[in-house]
Amino acid sequence: MTTAAQGQPAPGVIEYHHIDYIPKTERHGKVRDQFTLWFLANAELATLAVGFIGISLGLNLFWTLVAIILGEVFGTFFMAFHAVQGPRMGIPQMLQSRPQFGFLGALIPQAIAVFLFVGFNIFNTIIGGTALATVSGLPLEASVVIMAVVAFGLTMVGYDWIHFAQKWGTYIFLVVFGIFTVTVLFQGRLPAEHTVMGEFQLTPFLVVLGAVASYQVSQAPYVSDFSRYLEPGSTSRATFLWTYFGSALGSFWMIALGALLLALFPDAATVGSIVLGGDLLFEGFGTFALAIALIGMVTVIALNMYSGHLSGLSVVDAVVRVKAGRGVRLVAVAVIGVLGTGGSLLLPEDFLTSYGNFLFLILYFLTPWTAVNLVDFYVVRKGNYAILEIFKPNGIYGSWNARGLIAYFVGFVAMVPFFSTALYTGPVADAIGGADISVFVGLPVAGILYWILTRNIDLTEEQRLTEAEASELEASGEAAMHEAETY
Repeated sequence: MTTAAQGQPAPGVIEYHHIDYIPKTERHGKVRDQFTLWFLANAELATLAVGFIGISLGLNLFWTLVAIILGEVFGTFFMAFHAVQGPRMGIPQMLQSRPQFGFLGALIPQAIAVFLFVGFNIFNTIIGGTALATVSGLPLEASVVIMAVVAFGLTMVGYDWIHFAQKWGTYIFLVVFGIFTVTVLFQGRLPAEHTVMGEFQLTPFLVVLGAVASYQVSQAPYVSDFSRYLEPGSTSRATFLWTYFGSALGSFWMIALGALLLALFPDAATVGSIVLGGDLLFEGFGTFALAIALIGMVTVIALNMYSGHLSGLSVVDAVVRVKAGRGVRLVAVAVIGVLGTGGSLLLPEDFLTSYGNFLFLILYFLTPWTAVNLVDFYVVRKGNYAILEIFKPNGIYGSWNARGLIAYFVGFVAMVPFFSTALYTGPVADAIGGADISVFVGLPVAGILYWILTRNIDLTEEQRLTEAEASELEASGEAAMHEAETY
């Protein structure tokens, strides 16, 4: 992946690292690239669909935008804090769950993360395939497969090329969708019910707030995967801020744009609203904008394949040791790609309701995990881990960590009365008209409980191993590089 002498990316080389540690000699990249990566990861068509939720429930555009802003401000904090873990630890996001949950206990959040990545790719590939079919005239099924194949190729070349695609994709997006957004704002004619502040409705307001927050929190399992090659000395503040504003601005732009488009074109679907909005400038611009949006769709499908294969290998590694190598990456990415593409070919076209339910379902399982993981990193261990022990079944972190598991499950149970889905509505959610505020319960319950349970934890041996194994850790990373080059 890099030239050992300079620690810089070697052009044209396919990535061979996956869940193994990234040694300091291979660290590279600029912290500001986290902005463009997370901006385009959120400024895509699937994000646009989130903006449809409030308008479809009858919420006025003004209050929809207020709920979107609050959801962004709150939810993005939790995903962006994870970015700091990447350069500090040098390993993928979900592998970092082992110190909190144990070597085997971490299988619970890791398996849920695999479901997350595959699930998001089902929706992303449907939208991307529909957009490609609209632009090209190809059959939907063929378009879905094409999007998946192109994304697979980008995922296989790996980390550096994904960052490269996100950077230039962001620049192109800013130009084209800047023109698109200005056109919609000044040429679109809002119906009367959306031209003033309108009546406040608590239930749909909370639904939008929760959906936006869940969309941001659901990105937490990705974040370190795309910051783990950064220099260990990358400042926490810079890493957090570039990630936070990239993600928040990209998602706010598209979610707010989605709400505006649905208010303007109540009968339009996600892809159709782009065509109608762009054609307000001149006929054909909407189709052109949709074609440009395909860049973001390909890259976000690649992001899901990339993080999905890392979480999948973390699961497999708990059973049999996984060595670094391009062959292993190829198989793992292919499995995640096939699962996502297969699901996208089977899911019905009318998926807006399913999409909202999916977001909340994932939020339920991810909320206590992100709370436990962040409290452990920032409060309990303050970023100091014995990384080699994370790879050992009988290491210092054990097979099952009762503290993390108890906090996780108690946090999840505390959320149940606040659930509001098509399958189940908790008593509290029912009492407030079906609104879901479980995220605001699960985060503090799981995080505070984990902090209480770890207040008497003895970190002396862990700190000793962290120092004693530092040289061995770097040597293991170098050895993985040389071993992978033989594949």
